[in-house]
Amino acid sequence: MNIAIYGRPVNISQVSFAEIVIETLEKNSCKLMIHEPYFHFLKRHILHLKNYEVFNYYRDLQNTTNFLFSIGGDGTLLDTVTLIRDSKIPIVGVNAGRLGFLSSITKENLIHAVHSLDKGHFSIDARTLLRLESNHPIFETENIALNDFTLHKMETSSMITIHAYLNGEYLNSYWADGIIISTPTGSTGYSLSCGGPIIVPQSETFVITPIAPHNLNVRPIVVSDKNVISLEVEGRSQHYMATLDSRSAHIESGFQIALRKEEYCINLIRLSNENFLNTLRGKLNWGLDKRN
Repeated sequence: MNIAIYGRPVNISQVSFAEIVIETLEKNSCKLMIHEPYFHFLKRHILHLKNYEVFNYYRDLQNTTNFLFSIGGDGTLLDTVTLIRDSKIPIVGVNAGRLGFLSSITKENLIHAVHSLDKGHFSIDARTLLRLESNHPIFETENIALNDFTLHKMETSSMITIHAYLNGEYLNSYWADGIIISTPTGSTGYSLSCGGPIIVPQSETFVITPIAPHNLNVRPIVVSDKNVISLEVEGRSQHYMATLDSRSAHIESGFQIALRKEEYCINLIRLSNENFLNTLRGKLNWGLDKRN
């Protein structure tokens, strides 16, 4: 198997686990290439690390790459979306973080997971992406997100007003600290923390979740992902925070923003014993009741 490896070059505590992952893949005759900043980070902390082939950008990944291993937490996996783009290379989330809702491979089942990948005992979990469009550039790289897009106040304690439209038809003006536009994948993230519903991955929907709305009767709403969601923001400050998964940028009140479903999906690997409902019970402690 040809494996690309990505990780964030920041957490020294995860280096030993990364070494185990690399050794396990090597023992199973995998050909490895490592994201260059991560390779140099590992090289400083792992003695006798081989000089693996490196990659930096979307075009550097070979057509023969079978899987991309993301070593870290869910935030690390989100970073890989702009590396994979429309190449359809499946992502294997290796959890070296805490909760790991998307990164399901652990140290305990790593060897089993590698053997399962080699034998083809897995399924492809296609996940919807958001695409961001605006009248002014916001992010330098590909404007796609697996989890969510948010608009949030900054520099002031005053709330902001976000005018939302569906396919050009007025939906609502949200007086709040901000707003989250979430995919089903992102429904278990920031949106959930703000009272949004959990959405099954293949439901073909988006969730619009206000952040600390001033009106108590304003609640999250689930809409079809065939809609284009347009946003305009205003407030006492002229500067606001926009995020796209783990990336953030400052925008001004003159920005006009539209979000739609991306034409292609991101493929996540699921082993034969994994599914979304099992993950809900295991990660969010659903069913933690004496009667169950």
